[in-house]
Amino acid sequence: MDTAVKQPPVPVGAPSAAARRNLVMATIGFGLTFWAWNLIAPMAGGYKERLGLNSFEQSLLVAVPVLVGSLGRIPVGALTDKHGARLMFPLISALTVVPVLLLIPAKNSYGAMLAVGFLLGLGGTTFAIGIPLVNSWFPPAGRGLALGVFGMGMGGVALSGYFTPRIAEHGDNLPFLVVAAALVVYAALAAVLVSDRPDRPVPAASLAHRLGDAGRLRVTWELSALYAIGFGGIVAFGVYLPTYLKTWYDLSPTDAGTKAAGFALVTVVFRPIGGWLSDRIHPALVTAAALGLAALMAIVQAFDPELAPGGTIALLCMAAGLGTASGSVFALVSQVTPQAKVGSVTGIVGAMGGLGGFVPPLVMGAIYSAKGSYSIGFMLLSDLALAGCVYAYGRMRGLQRQ
Repeated sequence: MDTAVKQPPVPVGAPSAAARRNLVMATIGFGLTFWAWNLIAPMAGGYKERLGLNSFEQSLLVAVPVLVGSLGRIPVGALTDKHGARLMFPLISALTVVPVLLLIPAKNSYGAMLAVGFLLGLGGTTFAIGIPLVNSWFPPAGRGLALGVFGMGMGGVALSGYFTPRIAEHGDNLPFLVVAAALVVYAALAAVLVSDRPDRPVPAASLAHRLGDAGRLRVTWELSALYAIGFGGIVAFGVYLPTYLKTWYDLSPTDAGTKAAGFALVTVVFRPIGGWLSDRIHPALVTAAALGLAALMAIVQAFDPELAPGGTIALLCMAAGLGTASGSVFALVSQVTPQAKVGSVTGIVGAMGGLGGFVPPLVMGAIYSAKGSYSIGFMLLSDLALAGCVYAYGRMRGLQRQ
């Protein structure tokens, strides 16, 4: 263990003006970089037609930024522990401008698009910068809500899905220019307005050593599993819900996209609610209840109810459960992880959550191809959520607050 790191005094009382300023800047930066991270997905249909892609090639094009962004959170989180968010937020935001602009000359080559998509994954790493920043500034009594508010930045994916194709109607390259300009402005503001706590612990050990320390903590992998179910479920439905609604309920692409956006909005709204509840109840109990709700609604949806109202209610309640769980898990991270390791642990947990979202769509698609039904897929989701519910209640509620 790194004995050179001393724990800072825990913030007490009401959050300071600096804490609120950093929360606002972190949330805006998270949302903007997530918009950039998701620039390819809303335009994937156009790329498929222009480049003559098959379904697998189109899926790979969309998946590369997400996979790279998820895995990239591991080193970025550890680097944030070392160098602080004051350096990392403007740096990552500014570097993300490069692949955003490279999407313009790359749009006529599949190989070039894959390469740029790899670089675009950088935008998905800012999650691991904001969590330790917000965690350090806010007192324990308000930390869950603050982390939940920061987590609303994941709504940048929904913003991208809604606005990117509409901006593109006024010019193929316009979405990339708009997002690049926004990132440049944000990077400049972040360099001035984002600040680390003066008493922030700075680890002296190497990056590999700190990641190894975080990986040896049992709680890192327990939290990773819970977050892979909660946030992974959100990512999975964000990717696959339009296809499910079009295939099973025979909706038009526009109607399916609108209803999928509603699902995403509910998850964004309930994430801070999960954090707020975790400030008042042990976050493991909140996580257990939220995953229990998601499991129950998955069982309901497995019986293929009519979309109005049964299916709509089940899917929206499932979104509420998954959103609440994703907020409460990171409230738990902030309470059971030493401050000097929050970035490293956040990177691993965030990576597992992102990666967890890409297994369910593959499973759902494979089951539908083989059986002509989604019911087995929803039952598997209910099994996972129920397992997470039982583990959070039986094991995690015994962990003590810092």
